[in-house]
Amino acid sequence: MILRARIVVPVGAPVIEHGAVVILGNKIVAVGRSVDFPDGEDLDLGEVALLPGLINAHTHLDYTMLRGAIHPPKSFTAWVQRLNALKRTLDSGDYLQAITLGFRELQKWGTTTVCNIESFPELMPQMPPALIRTWWFYEMIDVRHRLTTEEVVSGALGFFQNRSGPLVNFGLSPHAPFTASIELYRRAAECARSLGMPLTTHVAESRQELEMFSGARGELHEFLKSIGRPMSDCGGVTPLAHLWRSGAIDRDWLLVHLNELTETDLALLGDDARCGASHIVHCPGSHRYFAHSPFPFRRVHELGANICVATDSLASTDSLSLLGELRRVQAAEPWLKAEQLLPMVTANPARALQRAETLGRIAPGALADLITVPVSGNVATVHEEIVGFDRPVSWMMIDGQILS
Repeated sequence: MILRARIVVPVGAPVIEHGAVVILGNKIVAVGRSVDFPDGEDLDLGEVALLPGLINAHTHLDYTMLRGAIHPPKSFTAWVQRLNALKRTLDSGDYLQAITLGFRELQKWGTTTVCNIESFPELMPQMPPALIRTWWFYEMIDVRHRLTTEEVVSGALGFFQNRSGPLVNFGLSPHAPFTASIELYRRAAECARSLGMPLTTHVAESRQELEMFSGARGELHEFLKSIGRPMSDCGGVTPLAHLWRSGAIDRDWLLVHLNELTETDLALLGDDARCGASHIVHCPGSHRYFAHSPFPFRRVHELGANICVATDSLASTDSLSLLGELRRVQAAEPWLKAEQLLPMVTANPARALQRAETLGRIAPGALADLITVPVSGNVATVHEEIVGFDRPVSWMMIDGQILS
């Protein structure tokens, strides 16, 4: 099949006016000008930009039904407590429906790959078929008790054995340093690396998390202490430093949020020998919802971090639109060009997932995960038009199959 479009936006390579992409099975085999491929099974997509499908590097589809259910809280701890209370009112049917609705909304806004943190792995045998390419990250928490190596491995393997298919992938996600022990991080890393899977975690998400680890005090500290979490690891260290200096994480992890960073943390992120060029996942809508400190985007960018933009869950943002999230970044960081923003939801998360050659770009050998956006035809403004597009995506291809 030859897909023809007014403009092809490969990401990481110059845009192609009057471009064509040749698909064989589920792979891209050639990219170039339309005139270079005169013969074939043509599909002319018209006056559109053809670009890689978008990659959402962090969300929680379990909570799709909670859009607007929790008003912006006075504190992160209050939000956690309210979220836990709401979860107790829901059953497995609610969560399965939420995941189905979440897939549909992601697809609506042009997402072809998602990293979903799965809080209820026991539901995996009942999960609906993934409508898009999905990394199911098994969420791991041992806030009240410590898991043995055998429990970690057996739990993970049981989770993975319940699903299979061309769009299904897996990873591990110790939840956060305030809910997962250093030992759990280490065991998860051992398990994931033995199975060739990615790792992700929330870290430095809130001021209260920073207060808990740096000062061994505050609302989050007292709440977790009250439910039985050992607190001996708190005091004198930031959440990020707590994980780095213990060797629990390294530069291969997808580090989500990093909303509350200190100068010490930024120095760590700039240390190429230890954790430089880390994969950082920023969630602008969720960041705004909690009124976190301004995200040090320029400084993190200058340190060479691989910055990805994601949505987080609908329990703390209002949409699963990645282009909408890019517009939030653009408003906060006007020095960034649209051409620099687009890789944050395509090539950068593909790199974080160790799929730089097959996802997030249009090039020979890449998987045929593609979307279109209507454009004026002006090559000079095409990236701005893509980022500014605020309507549902009307055409999508995943794994070589046209979905809409």
